[in-house]
Amino acid sequence: MYTRLNAIITTIGLCVISNSSFAASISVSAATSLYNAFQDIAKAYMRQYPEDQVKLNFGASGALLQQMQNGAPVDVFASADQQTMDQAQARNLVQAKDRINFVNNTLVLITPKKGGVTVRSLKDLQQNGIKHIALGNPAYTPAGRYAQAAMEQAHLWNKVQPKIVNVNNVRQALDYVANQSAEAGFVFGTDAAIMPDKVSVAITIPTRKPVSYPIAKTVASKESAAAYRFIGFIRSAKGQQILKNYGFQSAS
Repeated sequence: MYTRLNAIITTIGLCVISNSSFAASISVSAATSLYNAFQDIAKAYMRQYPEDQVKLNFGASGALLQQMQNGAPVDVFASADQQTMDQAQARNLVQAKDRINFVNNTLVLITPKKGGVTVRSLKDLQQNGIKHIALGNPAYTPAGRYAQAAMEQAHLWNKVQPKIVNVNNVRQALDYVANQSAEAGFVFGTDAAIMPDKVSVAITIPTRKPVSYPIAKTVASKESAAAYRFIGFIRSAKGQQILKNYGFQSAS
């Protein structure tokens, strides 16, 4: 599957050098945690391919999936988890041959940088000093699902329910902790790195499976060549370096 996709990307990449007829405008829907990195990637891509245009749309992975289901024009979809991409594939929004993992992340528990409650384990979330735990809604946010699974494994999910503040995405969870509206929150490691002066990483949460991000050209894309070209750029040394600059890890 991946070999075929690699071949397609390589072929298109070679063709574009000598043929500007592939120039196009593509719409990329990506998980919120990719916001900063994909802004830089899109700029670098358009510098390399100046006749192409990239339009970025960010949101919780599940919300982006629903947008595509409702007919939103999307050429490339990048999710923060496998489950959402599996759902996209099951609904024939993407095909197995067109998806590939391109980066990994970590799940972390954060607290306010100043005046925060000391947290050394998930069990510490039960202490009286923690009254609000910001969490992406598990119904449509990968970070929320990862966090729920971790707390269920620690037999804490039901115990901390009264403290849970469901938010729309990881960046909202980050903001809640940064402005001290919540004493703790679950985000990805790359999100926490954006505000080192506002939040501290209390714990890196082990996950049953790697927090891997898949990306795929959509079935509905009318700009397949450009979509493959953009995915190829993300997987190139230049694209991977930009992701690394924001704390992402190479996909294994």
